[in-house]
Amino acid sequence: MEIVTERLTLRPFDLEDVPAFVGYRSDPEVARFQSWEPTYSRDDGEQFLASQQGLRFGVPGDWMQLAAVDRVSGALCGDCAVRVATDQPATAEVGVTFSPSAQGRGLAREALTAVIDRLFDEHGLHRVFAQADDRNQPVHSLLEHLGFRCEACLVEADWFKGEWTTLRVYAVLDREWAVEAPVSS
Repeated sequence: MEIVTERLTLRPFDLEDVPAFVGYRSDPEVARFQSWEPTYSRDDGEQFLASQQGLRFGVPGDWMQLAAVDRVSGALCGDCAVRVATDQPATAEVGVTFSPSAQGRGLAREALTAVIDRLFDEHGLHRVFAQADDRNQPVHSLLEHLGFRCEACLVEADWFKGEWTTLRVYAVLDREWAVEAPVSS
């Protein structure tokens, strides 16, 4: 399964991606709002990517990470995460992580747009949502730019990395996306 955009190919990870994957996951600024620590190692990366083998896009239950690869250079830029809910299979949660060197160029927007297009158009989902730490302003801006609305601000609802953190929940419905969606390539 591949999704091709103007500048990216989104595809399942393979073990050759481990060095670049670990490179951005071990960056303290990247890890700050994520579930892993900046001590993310090669072993961590290999184990995680091995756990992704055999997962299929749009199948309820598992988080599937898609590698976002620059179509010109072949470099791994980041990844998009997708999990279709098992109890609500018309709903999916998405997330995005990009290398600092790939940030600020619209690549995360391009990748998420393509993933959400696929979820709505080919998998018939009704709702896509994302959760983000209240302090992660770049993600809030990205989601709002994509037409997501902030549905909740969960004040100090999550004990995360030794502190209570506030989460924002964003969502977009299929009918809203059909009208407001950015153009994907």
